[in-house]
Amino acid sequence: MTFKDLNLSDTILSAIEKAGYTEATPIQAGAIPPGIEGKDILGIAQTGTGKTASFVIPMLSRLEKGRARARMPRSLILAPTRELAAQVAASFEELGTNHKYTLALLIGGVSFAEQSKKLDRGVDILIATPGRLLDHFGRGKILLTGVEILVIDEADRMLDMGFIDDIKKICGLLPPRIQTMFFSATMPPEIQKFTKSFLKDPVKIEVARQSTIASTITQRFQSCSKDHKEKRAKFREILKNYTIENAIVFCNRKRDVAILLKSMEKHGFNVKALHGDLDQRERMDTLERFRNNEITFLVASDVAARGLDIPNVGHVFNYDIPTHPEDYVHRIGRTGRAGREGHAVSFVGPGEQKYLDAILSLCKMSAEWLEAPAQNSREQDAPAKDRSVASKPKMRGADRKRPNDRVKKTKKLDAQKVDHTKDSFDQPPPNSPTKPKTNHKEPVKKTRSQGDNHQNNSIVGMGSHTPAFLKRAVTRPKKQNTT
Repeated sequence: MTFKDLNLSDTILSAIEKAGYTEATPIQAGAIPPGIEGKDILGIAQTGTGKTASFVIPMLSRLEKGRARARMPRSLILAPTRELAAQVAASFEELGTNHKYTLALLIGGVSFAEQSKKLDRGVDILIATPGRLLDHFGRGKILLTGVEILVIDEADRMLDMGFIDDIKKICGLLPPRIQTMFFSATMPPEIQKFTKSFLKDPVKIEVARQSTIASTITQRFQSCSKDHKEKRAKFREILKNYTIENAIVFCNRKRDVAILLKSMEKHGFNVKALHGDLDQRERMDTLERFRNNEITFLVASDVAARGLDIPNVGHVFNYDIPTHPEDYVHRIGRTGRAGREGHAVSFVGPGEQKYLDAILSLCKMSAEWLEAPAQNSREQDAPAKDRSVASKPKMRGADRKRPNDRVKKTKKLDAQKVDHTKDSFDQPPPNSPTKPKTNHKEPVKKTRSQGDNHQNNSIVGMGSHTPAFLKRAVTRPKKQNTT
């Protein structure tokens, strides 16, 4: 379906043609007509299917009439990350070249004063991350009672990042009758509950099975060592086997991003890092240089996994396999976009087979290995309890008793040895008809610690026999007269 078939205005059509778009994607064809009519929309589509334009175009059509008032935006778009919010703003600049509108971007890493100035002048389109929006609201710099259209983009990512409570709070500050457009790649139970509460008779558009992967992506898996140095060496070896124009390398932690960055720089790779601790200007500059092919490798955390429009990414490497299977889908979704060919290679180390199994189960596929793990490494993935049981030799006969019984028996034998030793000193021989002779000693005064029932006056540890040298009298030397 072409954009001309969607009954769009000439101003929007000319901007679309200028941007180089001719045919609408399935999510765009399903969401744009009801969006222009003002209906609520529930859009479910995998990443890279053009969700941004499916709400940007209806908003531009509806905002052609009317005027913004100070501190009261007419529309609100919520995005989970600063990069995604900036990308949505870029889409408005591209598709709204023939429209007169005002736009404000409320994200972290930018001065509050500059953002407040734009809000004071009045904005038609407000794009924000939840945290920064609530900060402005708490300072009394913005009112949400004039919002006509609400867009929640990448809702499942909002849930993963812990923004769902902020979203509910923001929705409670909006007017009761507004148009809501809700887009997500997956629909976990909590998101489904949320949509039932805030959407009114939505038009549901689901253009692909949840958590599916584009057929243009070739997926491979590579076993690796637990040793970090050997893993980095294997990674560099894999890079030499591919002809790479640009690639994104994902790590699970920011610390690993920094370590891998230094290693690749040391070996002469053209590489930069992208993670949440970087300054906003540095992050945007890095992304722009990567889009312009000034940077070949981008080592990133999951901040780059969703929503970023980098159309020509040829390869994605999961240096660390993600612990959540949905993150795998979004990571490799950075390549193979818009029908282009893409390649994804994921490293699987010892003990990570369970993460791979979850990915294969979600995506309903089998693993294709560049180098499969050895059999002994698979045995290492088994629980430690099972390995310990398997390593013990089989017991036969009397040895097949329970461990506790063997311990009790050993303790009993030791006690018998101690008693027998004691009997050899304190008791008469087994067949002796008379009592042993006793040594008559002077009575010893009892101490408080001995108590009234203490009958053994011998030195502790000596039995009834006391060495003679302990009984000798101690003579002290006489003092010499030094005068």
